[in-house]
Amino acid sequence: MSFIQLVITVCTIANPTHCEARHLEFASAGSLLQCVNAAPPYIARWIGYHPKWRAVRWTCEYPHDAHHA
Repeated sequence: MSFIQLVITVCTIANPTHCEARHLEFASAGSLLQCVNAAPPYIARWIGYHPKWRAVRWTCEYPHDAHHA
């Protein structure tokens, strides 16, 4: 099993034009597409802990190696 980053774009409820990307580690044995398809329950849990935010989109990517960026 490897780690993939789940990248969620979230916007504040109070100011919908204020958006940020949040990077969460996501353990996955599958592809990036499988990660995207499996993400909604994890996003819902994150939103449950951060109720002032709303998820507007998400994607998955392999973690970047700082030495090769």
